[in-house]
Amino acid sequence: MSSVVKDLHSNVEKSETPLKPFKIFVGYDPREDVAYEVCRYSLLKRSSIPLEITPIKQCELREQGLYWRERGKLESTEFSFSRFLTPYLADYEGWAMFVDCDFLYLGDIKELRDMVDDKYALMCVQHDYTPKETTKMDGAVQTVYPRKNWSSMVLYNCGHPKNRGLTPEVVNSESGAFLHRFMWLEDEEIGEVPFVWNFLVGHNKVVEGDPATFPKAIHYTLGGPWFEAWKDCEFGELWLKEMEESKKAEEKVV
Repeated sequence: MSSVVKDLHSNVEKSETPLKPFKIFVGYDPREDVAYEVCRYSLLKRSSIPLEITPIKQCELREQGLYWRERGKLESTEFSFSRFLTPYLADYEGWAMFVDCDFLYLGDIKELRDMVDDKYALMCVQHDYTPKETTKMDGAVQTVYPRKNWSSMVLYNCGHPKNRGLTPEVVNSESGAFLHRFMWLEDEEIGEVPFVWNFLVGHNKVVEGDPATFPKAIHYTLGGPWFEAWKDCEFGELWLKEMEESKKAEEKVV
């Protein structure tokens, strides 16, 4: 456990009504280990609430007998489908968040956590996004489908009756369309959060003088500066600065 998490826990223990850590599950791919570390660091650094951050590692899920589907040709990461185990991994209790590892958080996650509404089964940024590129990251095929990128950051109401249907058996057998389009839900069961919490590099734009457009979470969906081909991408300097800071923080802990 990092010193940041320990500090958060110690502060909470002193309060009269201790808060349970907000559970965040981050998609993990060995090729993007540094992206995961920076995402995790940026969350902890700016959070004013206790967090419990868990990487969703496919190898561990397979060892535990929770994930057994074969990898498809269109899966660009190891967590393309395992992400939908989030409610199960959270014991179908409370609210939890899943997020891809290629995010950099600039805002306090408490702001996002405070938006949850129990009338919804899940909440996310409802992008209207059709990528022009045919490839992303390190040459992975870019696929186009309805509700693209909706599943890249999701607040799950884990105890919702519909989400209890996201069992390992369902996650391992259902189609990509069923899962990524949230087809186990009705439209009115999907809540919306502001796009700045899943700000797509190359798609969303900052409007000068309009704070409502300033990103609170940058999503390097096409590829981030941890890939050589994307080292000069938009907002790349912010990520590189965070990476250096996270490395220094880790050296101090050690």
